[in-house]
Amino acid sequence: MSSNLNTDLVVEALKDVMVPGTKVDVMKVSLIGEIKVTGGEVRVTVVKTSERQETIDGVRQAVAERLGALPGVLSVQVDIDDRSAPAKQTGPHGHSPDPWADRKDLPGVKRIIAVASAKGGVGKSSVAVNLALALKARGHRVGLMDADVYGPSVPTMLGLSGDPQITPDKKVVPFESHGLQVMSMGLLMPEDQPVVWRGPLVMSAVKQFLQDVLWTDLDYLVIDMPPGTGDAQLTLVQTVPLAGVVMVTTPQEVALADVRRGIVMFAKVEVPVLGIVENMSYFVCPDSGKQYDIFGHGGGAAVAAKYDLPLLGEIPIDPAIRKGGDAGEPAVLAEGSAIREAFLQLADKVSHLAE
Repeated sequence: MSSNLNTDLVVEALKDVMVPGTKVDVMKVSLIGEIKVTGGEVRVTVVKTSERQETIDGVRQAVAERLGALPGVLSVQVDIDDRSAPAKQTGPHGHSPDPWADRKDLPGVKRIIAVASAKGGVGKSSVAVNLALALKARGHRVGLMDADVYGPSVPTMLGLSGDPQITPDKKVVPFESHGLQVMSMGLLMPEDQPVVWRGPLVMSAVKQFLQDVLWTDLDYLVIDMPPGTGDAQLTLVQTVPLAGVVMVTTPQEVALADVRRGIVMFAKVEVPVLGIVENMSYFVCPDSGKQYDIFGHGGGAAVAAKYDLPLLGEIPIDPAIRKGGDAGEPAVLAEGSAIREAFLQLADKVSHLAE
């Protein structure tokens, strides 16, 4: 039976091996290196960059068990290629390689817009979800990619659950919600399971969401970015050209300080910032109609002016945003509401600037 054993069969079997604690297979995130099949002997290399040793040990054991169960396999050897401290690569004249060399347009997508904030807790995901739906309401075909690997909230906000479909050519079919094409790490993980990954796996996941998801005939792909200015952001800008970034902040200085860092970061990697959205901008008391500036006033406008950027919108604090997000019915879907009008105006500005 060993004569039927070959590399293709081994590769297919390895697609059944998940990274511990996830629904992502080891082939998708490039944890498998060299594969050799000699008669009934199989030798596989697991590539370690900066993953935790527990992850690599789990992958090694799972690979050995899966391949050992294949018909015709007499022995399995699983080696570790430790690349956790790689040598710096240089070009022919000692310079670093071009970081944009692999950047390509995304098939099926006309424009990509990232929604970002250098600080967590400013409502970035709610802005991304409602912006995507507002663009859809304006007649555009829209996708929403949740790139917040560590804290994916888009599935909850859109009421999504279940496992994604895979096409015969190994593409992932995005979920659909309220007319949006959607993909999120939250749909690939067991419920309540944290993602305990270091940079290289995060970078691989972002690339897979861009390149292996079957985005189809989109005018806009809105990407909900994780907080910060690290691996996910750099991977995104080095993989695909962005039409621009929408920066989300709240009025208080602790958020504004971080959004300034985010603006500078995107400038350094030559990605246009379309403008600033000030979220949780004010609260209107439903009983008196009086406006309260709970987190201060004018911070978004000030940072926009400092960097010569437009202030795209001031989104008020409204219980409807929280209730809609928790229920899987985002606030922008409520016909005739002030929140819907605010996000429709935001969508109009963003689509104009991203042309």
